[in-house]
Amino acid sequence: MTDLTTLLEVGGPLTALGGGAAYTRAKHPAAYWSTVGLPISTARLIGSYGSVMEACGLTVAPSRLRVLAVKATTRREVRPVPPRRGLIRPTSTGLRLRLRLAPGQEPADVAASAERLRHAWGVHAVYVTTVKPGVVELRLVGFDVLRRVRMPRKISGAGLLKVPVALREDAMPFVRDYRTIPHQLTLGATLSGKSMYLRHLITGLARQPVALVGIDCKRGVELAPFAARLSALATDPEQAAELLPVLVKEMEDRYDLIKARQGIAPGTPAEDITSDIWGLPESERPVPVVLFVDEVAELFLVATKKDEERRDEMVTQLIRLAQLGRAAGLYLEVCGQRFGAELGKGATMLRAQLTGRVCHRVNDEASAKMALGDIAPEAVGAACSIAPERPGLAVAGDTSGGWSRIRTPYLSLGDAARVCRESAHLVPELPALKPFRPYVPASAPVDTPAPLVRPRPVTD
Repeated sequence: MTDLTTLLEVGGPLTALGGGAAYTRAKHPAAYWSTVGLPISTARLIGSYGSVMEACGLTVAPSRLRVLAVKATTRREVRPVPPRRGLIRPTSTGLRLRLRLAPGQEPADVAASAERLRHAWGVHAVYVTTVKPGVVELRLVGFDVLRRVRMPRKISGAGLLKVPVALREDAMPFVRDYRTIPHQLTLGATLSGKSMYLRHLITGLARQPVALVGIDCKRGVELAPFAARLSALATDPEQAAELLPVLVKEMEDRYDLIKARQGIAPGTPAEDITSDIWGLPESERPVPVVLFVDEVAELFLVATKKDEERRDEMVTQLIRLAQLGRAAGLYLEVCGQRFGAELGKGATMLRAQLTGRVCHRVNDEASAKMALGDIAPEAVGAACSIAPERPGLAVAGDTSGGWSRIRTPYLSLGDAARVCRESAHLVPELPALKPFRPYVPASAPVDTPAPLVRPRPVTD
């Protein structure tokens, strides 16, 4: 009886503690990491740093001076020297530390051993970035940050035309910077999270002094809730065929403004001008314009000969905007469920002008290849393996060849529409786009309840 009582007294709390830790790890991984995972992983890293580096082949032979010093002071065996480790900096999602590489080592050596380091130190993932020549930073992520996305409270680098729209798999925010990557192609099947990505972009730009223009060939069901903040909206191919020439004319007028400011001859072709609107004084600088094209495949589809002529004209205008729009402050965000060369003439040429690529879950491998195959072929497999149970998960890349997995946090359509209504006063004055300004119905009056007590007049 005494043994049973002792077992219950000791085993009961241990069982409850273990069960609570398992529940916290499954339901609240960030809390588990801060209380349990962080101390354990730090102890593993400090205690096994030298042996792990040696096992991964990241050590070098010691110098002669070090060998002589060790032999003169101790009788220990002279072991290979690992990279010099800096301070360990804990974060809410993992650990950071910097390594100073020994002569003859390169960052690729450390990156090739990232999977071994992950298993040795018991973390979810290890990412390697180059800080400066000879110094790399290891970012250890303690848990799957994309399972339940929580954006960082403080995001550095935010500014005009910069929108933190998602979280990367290395726990860093994915910032959509239109000044660096002016045009982007975003693909995703139904319920893949593409619309959520678009909501974050629009709400992030709605608070900035920019003009938002939309082409939504799904009769406006995607972009109509944001009509209060849009400067123009086309809801079918016919309206898009009227809107695109206006944007091209606006771009040409801005080139004329740049040429007049710089003293360039009026007849100089726009293609020969290398400057942009950001070189103009702030008082003369036109407002940036971001064009959102949803369901871009609808602009390519034709049924008659007349539709084919209209299609060719619209695609030509889109390509012109993609080729020349950056310097004039016009940026493209092209979205769709399907994008391939079979859409017709100009599809591949338009894709070549779209520097950024974001591919959500797609229904066919050809779309993933169209989005990522020409910039990062290894990212195509990652895009095709996205599970339907994880909406918002995507693979983001650019023409530099780099890519990473990202996921957008949840944002309801009502909250996004509310942000656009609250920032409606920021809609800039663009006379050329005024005929395309969407109709915004007035908000319904709020019914006030009748007073319970009828007021009585005051008499003398």
